[in-house]
Amino acid sequence: MSEFHSGNAKPATSKDERDNDPIVRAFHEGKLLVYPTEAVMGIGCDPDNEEAVNALLKIKQRSVKKGVILIAANYSQLLPYVDDNAIRPDRRTDIFSSWPGPNTWLLPKSAAAAQWVTGQHDKIAVRVTNHPVVVELCNKLGKPLVSTSANLTGHPPTKTINEAKAVFADSVTYVEGEVGNATKPSVIRDGDSAEVIRA
Repeated sequence: MSEFHSGNAKPATSKDERDNDPIVRAFHEGKLLVYPTEAVMGIGCDPDNEEAVNALLKIKQRSVKKGVILIAANYSQLLPYVDDNAIRPDRRTDIFSSWPGPNTWLLPKSAAAAQWVTGQHDKIAVRVTNHPVVVELCNKLGKPLVSTSANLTGHPPTKTINEAKAVFADSVTYVEGEVGNATKPSVIRDGDSAEVIRA
């Protein structure tokens, strides 16, 4: 369990407390969560819930073909979605030494990684975050979150809860906290070539 706390939220330390946590409950009910990330507000959901991911893509006006990023508190949470054995040995140091932090890598997807997460790609975009609110959130959930910027496609990313509320109103659940100090969304690199896909 992460020791990081935010706002007035108290850590859920027991199963009963976790079950009664409104954020955790919303996640398991397939609701969309808006939460702070390293540079912008993110919007996400349970990556294994197809209906939730489709709702996210619809509200974002984003094509399922593009795929989405998974954000996690640690690499172990990503292992169900990544084919770890297929990562090039000569690339592992660069990838893993960049985490935790605002660095997203395109890695070989596992057989279990759903098409609604990976889109039309044979790789999956993943990141181990160092944002304390998201670390605590993923540890409470015990798994990664879908993570995409909390805005409509083609519009500027939101950077505060109030900005996000102006876009999504009461259609999502908000996780209190402030964005980190990064000046722009995470860099995305290809795990095989190290090519920068998004600077």
